[in-house]
Amino acid sequence: MPVVTIRGQFGSGAPEIGKLIAESLHADFIDREIIAKVAERLNYPDQEIAAKEMPPGSLMGRIAEALGRSGLSLEKGPYLPTWEMQLDDALYLSGLESIITELAARQLVVIQGRGSQYILKGYPESFHILTIAPLELRVERVMETLQLDRECAEAQISRIDDSRHEFIKRYFGANQEDPLDYDLVINTEHFTYEDAVSIVVHAVPFTELWKG
Repeated sequence: MPVVTIRGQFGSGAPEIGKLIAESLHADFIDREIIAKVAERLNYPDQEIAAKEMPPGSLMGRIAEALGRSGLSLEKGPYLPTWEMQLDDALYLSGLESIITELAARQLVVIQGRGSQYILKGYPESFHILTIAPLELRVERVMETLQLDRECAEAQISRIDDSRHEFIKRYFGANQEDPLDYDLVINTEHFTYEDAVSIVVHAVPFTELWKG
């Protein structure tokens, strides 16, 4: 099945654009749902899977580790842990690859992040997008969207960008912003999100097949 992957710098508009692409192409948009699917496949709690996407040294990584030790989920509240051993990287990556390739094979999807651009590299009828924007513009967007002051917005961008870089380097040995890993790089300083969607829809070589 046709599949579009989208990854972007925090504040560059990747999730917003991804959702709009999915709406335009009548496809499913998949983001954090992958965490739940991998957790279900491996019989691990969601926060154990989410922690794999955050370096242990980061603030969120430390929070995830603490929650895991205390038996609390980042999303679902308290529960009794049922696992007895930590999820290792190889098992996590195997589960992640399994879920993403199954999603790509069975349904029309737009997938945000989770290394999908590397897992599906060379996959038939796949199209990979990277969104970027100048730091100052990203700071302004994060300040507005999350209602943060400038210092907090800058810290949030730095923390999340670092986490994503570490995730891609750790599991795929790549630089997530290498343009050679994408079919299209969009600088959202120059385009509205709606314009970016129009560019993607016209650029995707299998659009008619997707809509059909």
